[in-house]
Amino acid sequence: MSSSDEHRSTPAPAGSDSTGARVSRLAGTWFPLVVLVAGAVAVAVPAPFLLLGPAVNWLLALIMLGMGMTLRTGDFTVVARRPWALAIGVVAQFVVMPLLGLGLATLLQLPPALAVGVVLVGSAPGGTASNVMVYLARGDTALSVAMTTVSTLLAPLLTPLLVLLLAGNLLPVDAGGLFVSIVQIVIAPIVVGLLLRRFLPGLVAQVLPWMPLVSVLGITLVVLAVVAGSAAAILSTGLLVALVVVLHNVCGYGLGYLAARVVGLDESSRRAVAVEVGMQNSGLAAGLARTHFTPESALPAALFSVWHNVSGSVLAAWWSRRPTAPGVRQDDTPGAQRA
Repeated sequence: MSSSDEHRSTPAPAGSDSTGARVSRLAGTWFPLVVLVAGAVAVAVPAPFLLLGPAVNWLLALIMLGMGMTLRTGDFTVVARRPWALAIGVVAQFVVMPLLGLGLATLLQLPPALAVGVVLVGSAPGGTASNVMVYLARGDTALSVAMTTVSTLLAPLLTPLLVLLLAGNLLPVDAGGLFVSIVQIVIAPIVVGLLLRRFLPGLVAQVLPWMPLVSVLGITLVVLAVVAGSAAAILSTGLLVALVVVLHNVCGYGLGYLAARVVGLDESSRRAVAVEVGMQNSGLAAGLARTHFTPESALPAALFSVWHNVSGSVLAAWWSRRPTAPGVRQDDTPGAQRA
């Protein structure tokens, strides 16, 4: 969710502080708490939110449309300026999290449906809320945005392949179907967003200040739908799955930071890689699980959607009080806002 799992912060147009921008900043500030409350409500009273289930993929596509409208040429300059840092981050994203997910699911002996869900979360691209978390953590925001973008564009190929290789012995995996779904949910909306920015810049400029709010609402509705659909499983196996989710996320932060440190990246880049690796697009994983596996398979993604926004906020707050070494790079703004 961004997913997602999931907001990328775009400043209001020069010389203005629009109502949309102010409301979006407020929504972004309270986003972790809103998602946490939504998850609790969906577990306590699931019935009203079951009707949202068929809309999950459409909500995710709307969020990806917003991401496409925020993309700029500058988001890709990191590829040319520092390809090594970007490559390390993206490789860590698609190696650490899938293998870590499979290892935890095997170690704690999760049932096949839940194990597939954990692997699917690990094989998803980076979570888009990570861009703001990296900014708040005084990390390299340009690297974070580039990692999110590149991992998202690689997802149609790598996510189905990884799920097939790592979880194909647990449940039947329709890699082709996963590919088509990711193209529909992720790539097509991003392309439409890019085209809108290119040919209707005036319209996009008016819409963009409101997109973070739209993304926050979209992710919240996805959490309500997915958690409601998994409410019975949460009550029966929730503690065990929650343990896997917490370990998956926290170990992802740690191993991402370690990988960046081992190859000699500076502190600002280490923080970016750590957050990008640990935060997954769990909203996308939940949508794919509901479409191609079982509602139970969506449970790890549902819990991840709630947890990683809370843990990411805590980690960002902790790092924000610990400056990076003098001379390292951190952008003045996250560039755009995604959720």
